[in-house]
Formats: sequence, structure tokens, C-alpha cells
Amino acid sequence: MKRAAMFLVVLVVAVTALYFSQRRPDPTPVSANAVVAMAADAQRDLTRAPMRLTRLSDDEEIAIGNQLAQQYAVENTRLIPEEQALETYIQRVGHTVGSRAHRRLPYAFHLLPNRTMINAFSLPGGYVYVGEGLVDLMTSEDQLAAVLGHEVEHIDHYHCAERVQIEARLRNLKLDIIGALVQIPLAVWEAGYNKDEELEADREGMRLAVLGGYSPYGAVSLFQKLGKLHSEYIIHAQSPDQELSELAIQSLEGYFRSHPLPSERLAQANTLIVQEDWQDRKAQKPFRIEYEVQNGKYVK
Repeated sequence: MKRAAMFLVVLVVAVTALYFSQRRPDPTPVSANAVVAMAADAQRDLTRAPMRLTRLSDDEEIAIGNQLAQQYAVENTRLIPEEQALETYIQRVGHTVGSRAHRRLPYAFHLLPNRTMINAFSLPGGYVYVGEGLVDLMTSEDQLAAVLGHEVEHIDHYHCAERVQIEARLRNLKLDIIGALVQIPLAVWEAGYNKDEELEADREGMRLAVLGGYSPYGAVSLFQKLGKLHSEYIIHAQSPDQELSELAIQSLEGYFRSHPLPSERLAQANTLIVQEDWQDRKAQKPFRIEYEVQNGKYVK
């Protein structure tokens, strides 16, 4: 009886809305975009639902991340002084942004000292890695904060944890045998996520950066730069003009394959700025690392 009454109420409201919409002198064109978006969100949530039902605990995720991170470990003594300073800088900005995340995980931020590595990625449990080639493209600290916030949100929103579960299932690996998970190739983490998850990480990463005192226009300016590079080096395949090496261009192509188009990311960023009333937060901090070298060694 209650269900029938609720259905009748919904039906009456729908018919009434339709009646008045038809009587409007200047009706707004009908669009199916909202319905399509709703269906897409529902499909995304349904595909992730099984992972939520069997979600890893934070302790399990951290243990898995620690194991996987050993494959990326770079001895600090192998870094030249400039690289050590850059990693310290990344860690400082990263902890400022990561402290605003919802999940209180032991976030750790590292530089991958490879100038042809134009990418950043994260591992379960809190590990974030930034390629030196991507850092070379940055001109403000706010851009770095946007990238680090993006990667933190891949962890914060369980994208990394769900990737572990998916890969373990595909490769017939048991999650409770942590050592077996090192069979998951490193390329899996560098490959990015689906479009919805990447855009979600963009949105929430911008929020983390703003909460950390950074300008949302750091993301905007970075997406603009990536858009220019996408146009010049990917679509038209123009020569690098000594700005990027061939290896760097290959890495950049990989970055674009694993992320939505820069134009789409830029449009979302500008929309979010208006929605959150961030238009007056335009001032960006200069990209600046500080280090001292004494007898050829980096000194804090």
C-alpha cells in the first residue's frame, strides 16, 4: 500500500511538471545529457561496488604499499645534491597537501630522478612518485601542489587499493600473501586510471591544494601547458626544438594516454573554480628549491 501511494505521488509530480513545462511560452530545449550522466555515474558505482564490499583495511593497504614501494626505492646517496633538494621540496609540499586528505595514511613523497619521466603516480598505502621530467615543466609551487594533490586523491579515494584487488584477481594472486603482489608490474601503476577516476582526482586534488593554501590556478596553468604540449608534440608531431628529447616525448605520449585530454581537465578546473568561488585566488608561489652544497654533499 505504501509503495503504491509513493508511486502515485511521484507520478502526480511528474505529470504536473510536464504540464507546466509544456505551457511555458519559451521552453528550454530538452537534453538527455543529465540522464546520460546519471547512468554513467550509476554504472561507475556498480562496477566499484564489489570492491567496496571487500575493501582492504588501511593496515592491509599500507603493508601492500610498503612491499610494492621496495621496487621503486632509490638510495638517497645516489641522488645528486640538486635532486636531494628537489625531493625535499616535493616532500614539503606533499605533506602540506596530504595532511588535508580524508584518510590519515602515512603519505610519503619521492622524486624519480629521470628527466624523461614526464608522469606521476601513486601506490596503495600512501606512496606518491613524481618524475623529474614532469617537475621540469612546472613554473610554480602551486602546480606541484595540484599534481601531488591529484596523486594523493588516487589513494584517498581507494583507486589504488581497488587496482590492487582487480590486478590480484586477474593474476590469480592472493591478497593475504603480500609478497606475491610484487608480481604486479610497475607499469600498472604508471598507466593511470579510468576517466572518471582521473577527473575525480583532479577535482579533489584541487580542493586539497586550496585547503593547503595554494591557488587553484596552479592546476589551470599546468593543464594549459600540457594542452600546448599535446597540440605541438602529439597531434602535429612537430620537432622537439631542443625543448624535449625523443625519450621525453615518448613519456609525454604515455602520460596523455593515461589521462583525459588536457582541454577536458582544464574545463573542469575552471568550472570548479567558479562553483567554489575561488576566482580571487590567482596569486601563485614561485617554484623554488633551496639547498646547500658543502664538499659536494647536500646539507639540510
